[in-house]
Amino acid sequence: MEKNKQQLMKNLTKFQDQKVGLMLVACFLASMLFLVLSKANNDISLRILTPKSSLVAVSAGLKADDKTDSVDGGSGTSPLCDVAQPRSEFCEMDGDVRIHGNSSTVTFVSTTSAAAAAGRSDESYRIRPYARKGDDTAMSFIREVHVRRDSADEPPPRCTVNHTDTPAIVFSTSAYAGNIFHDYSDILIPLFLTSRQYDGEVRFLVANINTWWLKKYRSVLGRLTKYPVIDFDRDAEVRCFSRVVVGLKCSKELSIDPSASPSGYAMPDFTRFLRASYNLTRDAVGPRGPKERPRMMIISRSRARAFRNVDEIVRLARETGFEAVVAEAGVGSDVARFAGLVNSCDAMMGVHGAGLTNLLYLPANATVVQVVPWGGLGWVARYDYGVPAADSGLHYLQYEIREEESSLAEVYARDHAVFKNPFKYHKLGWMAIREMFMDNQTVKLDIDRFRPVLLEALQLVRKQQSVSESVQ
Repeated sequence: MEKNKQQLMKNLTKFQDQKVGLMLVACFLASMLFLVLSKANNDISLRILTPKSSLVAVSAGLKADDKTDSVDGGSGTSPLCDVAQPRSEFCEMDGDVRIHGNSSTVTFVSTTSAAAAAGRSDESYRIRPYARKGDDTAMSFIREVHVRRDSADEPPPRCTVNHTDTPAIVFSTSAYAGNIFHDYSDILIPLFLTSRQYDGEVRFLVANINTWWLKKYRSVLGRLTKYPVIDFDRDAEVRCFSRVVVGLKCSKELSIDPSASPSGYAMPDFTRFLRASYNLTRDAVGPRGPKERPRMMIISRSRARAFRNVDEIVRLARETGFEAVVAEAGVGSDVARFAGLVNSCDAMMGVHGAGLTNLLYLPANATVVQVVPWGGLGWVARYDYGVPAADSGLHYLQYEIREEESSLAEVYARDHAVFKNPFKYHKLGWMAIREMFMDNQTVKLDIDRFRPVLLEALQLVRKQQSVSESVQ
């Protein structure tokens, strides 16, 4: 297992190199779209403080992946699977569908004449049901599912269990499961998008099952299905369904593109669902008691990209007008308890990293401040957390540090390429970026420079509290 994890991290570079290229294109498109979209999202702040500028407004216009026509496998003539989507491959079948998990086979029993007429009588796919298509390393850990139409040469297996009253969804909980960013971006948000329409009347067949992961997110999974999860890999039954989906629909990183959602779901639908799953009481930022200050959570990190002057940041937050709460969520953290702590806050700040995924638990109209390490990483920060924050109905501020705020200034001279041309490392691929700017850098904020950002965050919270109070 440990060897597999090491191999997973070692080979991550291939996918991340692809991601770097795609992100650069996306960021170029976003800048071109700014003139068109700058008047949109008037109620949501998405602002950036760069090393050489003041806070400036920017657009949340990173486009979602292009939408293609949905698949309908019920007629016997349409393709069973959509393998053209950029983020995931998935199959949808309506009719007589038989699943034998042990052999990793899903068979669609179609009208032979109709399938033959459409030239699909021998249709067959190999699907890895995990929503990170293009990441060859991650996908290599996902069990392949053989999806096929029945044929005269290979008749369908006989049903041993009938579930014709409920549909089924086949997906995996392997690869990067355990990292909160990937838990949500690769599995939980796509699973919500794929299954929520069934209101719990759906069965989950999970490949590469991780029981600890299912236990960790049982509050979420329990609201998506009313039935026990089936261990796909070890299931010897031939289970028959009238509707089956293999794979998860995924339209955007850590977010949902409503235009690509069959049911029209958007990120506010998902965050409301999360609040209900964890019994979070604050749906939106609102007035507090007369002596209560707005609360800001400071996401702490113990190693890479850690704040080196947390105490100073806490004092600044208090001087500004916040009640400061410092917290760090680990892999083994109690999700419900941590989600409740986040939901009690009106704002969150942290250095770029998986911990910012906890923004999903914030009440609507809260404010997120992302601190971006040195290294030209602003585009990564916006892509991973800035756009999802805005999509979720949160205000977003981005603070990009200067050279002197980085621990790299203690290692490299100011005329070194690290400072003069950080994009030189971008050209070398994701592993070079990660090694130089992500894994070996800590941050000491310039308190005087950062002060206006916290003041702006407080202003956004106060404004929202006033709006909520006037509505009440």
